[in-house]
Amino acid sequence: MFLTLKTLMTGANARAEEKVRDVYAIELIEQKTREASSSLAAAKATLASLIQRHRGEDRQVRSIEARVSDLTDRATKALDDDNEAMASEAANAIAQLENELEVRRQTLARLDQRIMRLRQSIETGHRRIIDLKQGAITAKAVRYEQSIQAKLNTTLQGQSSVAEAEELIANVLKKDDPFEQAEILADIDRDLSHETLADRMSDAGYGAATRATGADVLKRLKSKK
Repeated sequence: MFLTLKTLMTGANARAEEKVRDVYAIELIEQKTREASSSLAAAKATLASLIQRHRGEDRQVRSIEARVSDLTDRATKALDDDNEAMASEAANAIAQLENELEVRRQTLARLDQRIMRLRQSIETGHRRIIDLKQGAITAKAVRYEQSIQAKLNTTLQGQSSVAEAEELIANVLKKDDPFEQAEILADIDRDLSHETLADRMSDAGYGAATRATGADVLKRLKSKK
């Protein structure tokens, strides 16, 4: 029983976490992008420090090489003059300098490797951050579209605003035309006052026409010729 409850709680927590991650997906993406950018900035600072150290070691190597070359030339001249003491002293100095030179060259080699690896990591991280920023822009656009669609779906499903608008349109269309109604009322009034009786009897052939017709006008025009 306890294991079952523990499993159910674990599943509920996982679903809750997934829901929170989905709701705040944009914020999480932006936060992860900021964290990645901060890490990239720290890596760049480290790279700059390594490059600066490399340049310092390289200057030291060139300086020691120049001193070794100079002392070697001087020791050779001392030997040519049979000055064993000075030549021996120069040889000891040259040996110490060459040992130091070897250590510094090894240091340079290690720095070269570290700089190369870190530079590759920075380039990869830079590309990934660009992808993250582009992805964030796309995610924002999609989330905005989803929000608009959700609002539209809610409106359509609820039929609140749409149904109300359709009802208003139907009510307007069902109303009688006031102009037509006025004409009908006028006709009724004329019938009640017998104003149209003479016209109707004339149309039936009883008596002279009370209204001019197109045929009457044409006949009148021909008679004037």
